[in-house]
Amino acid sequence: MRRVGLALARVGVNVDLAPVLDVDGRAVYPSATDPDSLRSFGGSPALVATDGVAFAKGLTSAGVTSVVKHFPGLGGASRNTDDGPAVTLAWSRLRRSGVVPFERAITAGVPAVMISNASVPGFTSLPASLSARVVGELRRSLGFRGLIVDDSLSAGAIGARHLSPAAAAVLAESAGVDLILFGVVGSPAVTLAHARAIAASLVRAVASGKLARASLGAAAAQVLATRSDLSCPSVGGPPPTS
Repeated sequence: MRRVGLALARVGVNVDLAPVLDVDGRAVYPSATDPDSLRSFGGSPALVATDGVAFAKGLTSAGVTSVVKHFPGLGGASRNTDDGPAVTLAWSRLRRSGVVPFERAITAGVPAVMISNASVPGFTSLPASLSARVVGELRRSLGFRGLIVDDSLSAGAIGARHLSPAAAAVLAESAGVDLILFGVVGSPAVTLAHARAIAASLVRAVASGKLARASLGAAAAQVLATRSDLSCPSVGGPPPTS
């Protein structure tokens, strides 16, 4: 993975939304009914943990920040959250299987974790990305101190709750997410408009008291801290040596 990381770094890419740490192992292509399949390293928590951590370390060694996903694990989920609402395996099962690779990755020092948009039976009925309980599990129980990213707020699982990306962003930040992610939903101008709408929604939420200023400030500080750790040169800069 260091070679892949170096290739990314040479063209100015310093963040990779990978690796997938979901425990799946089905040898089919991802689809509306299975978000992972061949994107997963396998069906064994131990194997996924070993290979996923190696992948992340390879990226890091090349100066690319890895974002492990999709906490607390989409292996066995009912559906691809890009297409609509989905539920994971029950929390009691996830805690013994799907969470294991994330525990290993956090122990290894991964800088960022993406939270899924699936709900977790026995834990939260909300999309995990909007759940303070899920974020709290990641922060307190697993001891993660790095950057928390939501899965795309343009996903079908979010839209099915009649939430725009701007409205969902307030809920995600209130839950403890640091960095808001949404999909490219049209031309650059349309995408920029969505980004501005999200920013304006967060400003209004702080002004109205729906979102604590301190929470937004802490999230911004976490983003800036992660950004300052990026060792990949900017676009047009000299490539890293191998």
